[in-house]
Amino acid sequence: MHEQGQPSFEGLGISELFMGILESLRFTVPTPIQHKAIPAALSGEDVIGIAQTGTGKTLAFGIPMLQRLSAPNSGGGLVLLPTRELAIQVDEALRTFGAPIGIRTAVLIGGESISKQIMQIRRRPNIIIATPGRLLDLVEHRAIRLEKTSVLILDEADRMLDMGFAPQINKILSMLPSPADRQTMLFSATMPDDIVRIATHHMRMPVRVEVAPAGTAAETVEQELYIVPKENKMPLLAHLLQQYHGPVLVFTRTKHGATKLARAVGQMGHRVSEIHANRSLGQRKQSLEGFKSGAYRVLIATDIAARGIDVSGIELVVNYDLPHSSDYVHRIGRTGRAGKAGKAVSFAMPDQRTEIRDIEKLIRKPLPIAKHPQLSVDLPERHVPSHQRGIGGGRVRRFGHRPRFNRR
Repeated sequence: MHEQGQPSFEGLGISELFMGILESLRFTVPTPIQHKAIPAALSGEDVIGIAQTGTGKTLAFGIPMLQRLSAPNSGGGLVLLPTRELAIQVDEALRTFGAPIGIRTAVLIGGESISKQIMQIRRRPNIIIATPGRLLDLVEHRAIRLEKTSVLILDEADRMLDMGFAPQINKILSMLPSPADRQTMLFSATMPDDIVRIATHHMRMPVRVEVAPAGTAAETVEQELYIVPKENKMPLLAHLLQQYHGPVLVFTRTKHGATKLARAVGQMGHRVSEIHANRSLGQRKQSLEGFKSGAYRVLIATDIAARGIDVSGIELVVNYDLPHSSDYVHRIGRTGRAGKAGKAVSFAMPDQRTEIRDIEKLIRKPLPIAKHPQLSVDLPERHVPSHQRGIGGGRVRRFGHRPRFNRR
């Protein structure tokens, strides 16, 4: 039962069949993006959904797609995503709701046997969940045809374009029925110009559903910024890992950096694993499952995990390397999910003023400068970027040359 005054799934146009499935799975209160997107999608409209990560976007497009495909001769669904991990995650969610009524899915991603994926296709799945490259491989093998696709989902569309998938996406779109003959739903946390162009050329007057300004971070995430020289990043991370005791996700920019950092964190005595493109799909699955189960407390990851990890209860996200502004919201969105509180800490070197400005422009507010009570030193105000003066008394706090941490 939902509390009086709370939104519910009733009245959104969901069929009795799927209302029963939602009830059996104890889904009673829709998230804001679900409450706004589901009615528009169920009415057959094309939808652009703008919401932060961790806000229930999969169900926002999943329920309308499953309900449409449950009808006889309704065509098929295609979900395009940027990473293998995200594809597996979406498949798990869709199977949970679709399996009770016989809707079958197939996951087509790199790093797994293409022959096994061809066998999946031969079973005539109702929904294909794929990364663009592997889908095109199977099209070239003549293992799959796309002309009967009636529902197209582009999930994390900004990330796909940022990762250079635009030519592949355009090629796939050219193989699909015309926009007039399919329903297209596009979900993203940010709205760059490339996405606007997709909406203009490949969608039918889409309804824009926005539960927060594009690029806005979840309000449940407390954000902090440390100005720290490169040589002092590791001691600062060591301190944070002592200060926080729950699951910690640490982002680096490079694969080599992730491996090096994972080794160092392991030497500190923490249970740690790593996820990046140099790891096989099996290794990445093992790392993610270990992180979910608590076998690893710390996970070191590149941006491959910024949009492919759905782990509840992450206490702290650390941007060990400051991300591009387009990735910042997605990285910190790994914590503070489903309405729970979370903390995101970013390390910036003194010469990264431009990167800080870009992030602050995207999230529409300044990043609070963190002060360490024992190890900070004042810098003259002339060193403070002009856009941050007035924060923390007009002084940036940064770590000295060789900080020593009190060991607990």
